[in-house]
Amino acid sequence: MAKRPTIIDVARHAGLSKSTVSLVLQNSPLVKQETRKRVEQSMQALNYVYNRAAANLRGAEAGLIGLVINDLRNPFFAEFAASAQMTFAEHGFATVIANTDEDIAIQDQVIASMVEHGVSALIMSPAYGDDGAVFERIARAGIPALQVLRMANADTARFPFASLDYEAGSIAAARHLVEIGAKDIAFVGGLPDRAVTHERMAGYRAVIAETGAEPFTLLGRPTRAFGRDAALKLSRDHRKLDAVLCFNDLVALGMLSGFAETGVAVGRDIALIGFDDIEECALAFPKLSSVHCDIGAFGRNAAATMLAWLETGARPPEKAYSPVTLTVRDTSGAG
Repeated sequence: MAKRPTIIDVARHAGLSKSTVSLVLQNSPLVKQETRKRVEQSMQALNYVYNRAAANLRGAEAGLIGLVINDLRNPFFAEFAASAQMTFAEHGFATVIANTDEDIAIQDQVIASMVEHGVSALIMSPAYGDDGAVFERIARAGIPALQVLRMANADTARFPFASLDYEAGSIAAARHLVEIGAKDIAFVGGLPDRAVTHERMAGYRAVIAETGAEPFTLLGRPTRAFGRDAALKLSRDHRKLDAVLCFNDLVALGMLSGFAETGVAVGRDIALIGFDDIEECALAFPKLSSVHCDIGAFGRNAAATMLAWLETGARPPEKAYSPVTLTVRDTSGAG
């Protein structure tokens, strides 16, 4: 007895992705008419019959997007996930969101589950440290996967990468600090073995080199607790800094608290700039300067990129970087 053709056979015959064929079978309005005709012709040529009832029992393999996020406790990543999810919802796609908490074992578990439940695509802000097994699983499943905000797999031909121009933001922040007269500027926060730390620190190092000063870094987990401890340490050690550029806003907000405890007036005694520009920056006292990344727009654009990939089968660029800007507030001279 001849083997019954599958959706993968139809996709190969039509020269399209499995997800695109699934969208046709689900009567998605995202699919162009010419693409729909190609799929229907391949189905006819292969004598493929779509069993809709069986597909429903499997949970419908089309129309479900997996969002795998490294740290949903961080408002930056939460805003990204919410913006992407709402964009998918506007186009009729359901979204399943998983927080890996920077744990590659959890990441492997949730991705395996998503693949088994037939997600049409994955958008990942991956945890670091994977040996490649997770990405091989995704590749074997033939699922489009986009890495965002951090790159854990260098094979961007298979797993495209989209992020923000962190280095440009770091340059803008450091130059602003120099322009307001700071001469002894520190970079605080970020784990030393993470690519994103080096990206956010690269602009700082370049600007400091231009001034002829010596860079001073104090690295650690990018949390409020670390920021507070760093401020207390710098005050205790009597380190006479003019300014601090932080790895992210959580570190900066923690430093704001720590400096307040030691009687250091941020914005007067020392300038302080965060990175990401989460909502709390404009609500803090004093208001926190930060590198504005417009993570909401980035999330919507990432979702739109994936929708286009599913609709047309056209892959995104291997690497794409969105621009950032510096928002100056009270902690670095706006007041």
